[in-house]
Amino acid sequence: MGQPVLKDAIAGATVVSLPGKPSDVLPLPAGPSKSIATRLVPLAKGALVNLLPPLITIALILLFWQIAASGPQSSLPPPTRIWEEAKDLITEPFYWAGSQDIGLGWRILVSLQRVAIGFSLAAVVGVLLGTLVGQSIWATRGLDPVFQVLRTVPPLAWLPLSLAAFRDSQPSAIFVIFITAIWPVIINTAVGIRNIPQDYRNVAKVLRLNQIEFFYKIMVPSAAPYIFTGLRIGVGLSWLAIVAAEMLTGGVGIGFFIWDAWNSSRLSDIIVALVYIGVVGFLLDRLVALIGHVVTRGTATN
Repeated sequence: MGQPVLKDAIAGATVVSLPGKPSDVLPLPAGPSKSIATRLVPLAKGALVNLLPPLITIALILLFWQIAASGPQSSLPPPTRIWEEAKDLITEPFYWAGSQDIGLGWRILVSLQRVAIGFSLAAVVGVLLGTLVGQSIWATRGLDPVFQVLRTVPPLAWLPLSLAAFRDSQPSAIFVIFITAIWPVIINTAVGIRNIPQDYRNVAKVLRLNQIEFFYKIMVPSAAPYIFTGLRIGVGLSWLAIVAAEMLTGGVGIGFFIWDAWNSSRLSDIIVALVYIGVVGFLLDRLVALIGHVVTRGTATN
């Protein structure tokens, strides 16, 4: 009699008898169990809301393009003709049949390799120079006018100088990417450094942080949203610059493929390559934005 007695559960409730007390029925509400279908419905709705508008827009553009380019006087091929003439480029992006007879996927990877090197150098040097310009008034007065003049020079204008200096197309293309991407990184980093709250600087003085500790503990975290905004602009400019540079330097990149297709009057191949370039550029921008979102915990500019 001195032990609790568990009785039968009635209608989902458990009856517990305690010595010296009347038996009370205490209902234990069961948590709502969501089925897999119930959980997938919101995800499906969200995907539909995000994907349906661009799909409709693309369908309308293709329809208008098909109608406008189907006439006998049209100089551009319609989508149906592009599919017939460049089907292998779309369905087999990674085929390999020789040094120049390769799929667009391999050409994109070659161009991306150059962009990765040039953009990485621009990111490191740009953040360091931007920090210097944003932190020092004398550096701002001395370097900012020079940066403002150089950043207005078109990317391809640097190509002859880089070819004369490096005497090779590979480092020349990387230099063009570097000199194109570095300016937005410098400018946005400098703005972010200038906008560091004075309270943060006061805390650094109280903690007696040296310049290196102040850089990676205060400067970089505070200016990170501005830095990643500059990086997003820089990676887009890098992708634009490499396509233009490869048209002149040759090789197996996507830019040279477009130039070679133009010389061979393969308009369908050019249009397919442009779609590849646009998709890859979009993915690069989303990748940098995702990294910025993670590093800045969602405070980076979207």
